[in-house]
Amino acid sequence: MLETLTLPISVLIGAYLIGSLNSAIVLCKLAGLPDPRSQGSGNPGATNVLRFGGKKLAATVLIIDVLKGVLPVIIASLLGLDNAWLTATAFAAFLGHLYPLFFQFKGGKGVATALGGFLALSLPLAGTILLSWLVVFVITRISSLSAIIASSLAPLYSIWFIDSLGARWIIFIMATMLLFRHSANIKRLLSGEESKS
Repeated sequence: MLETLTLPISVLIGAYLIGSLNSAIVLCKLAGLPDPRSQGSGNPGATNVLRFGGKKLAATVLIIDVLKGVLPVIIASLLGLDNAWLTATAFAAFLGHLYPLFFQFKGGKGVATALGGFLALSLPLAGTILLSWLVVFVITRISSLSAIIASSLAPLYSIWFIDSLGARWIIFIMATMLLFRHSANIKRLLSGEESKS
């Protein structure tokens, strides 16, 4: 039993460590900019970096954060793990981004890394989530609201595009955690204080 779990557990640990490599913090430091956790919203992610680091740096952060979700799942797939383990791998990378080992467990909200994991799991799943984000953003111009609605819809979309029940539950947990990470944004939205992007 232990031998059969060695590979998937090793993959999960590797995915968590990859997720823990926060690109916003590292790239801002290399660019001579302040730690994003001390600027703007305090979130070390692409949206916050855009506010003080510019479009190119923010785009680089976004791409790397998506890749942090994509690559571990692809590796797990190449190693022959099933859908439930692939989704668990996406979750481990996502968890690493939220609570990074290398940065005092103070990470970002995980939207881009979760999307990357969903991209590697199922293109239709990721596509419908991304489309939902885009529709809301085009209408409202509020990035946080777009993420909140897209995250809320992810478990519903998984019913159509993901066969594994275990995988669906993991996606539900990820969506719940995404909403929790946006709790401050939700409060500002309800009070009409959330700024547009």
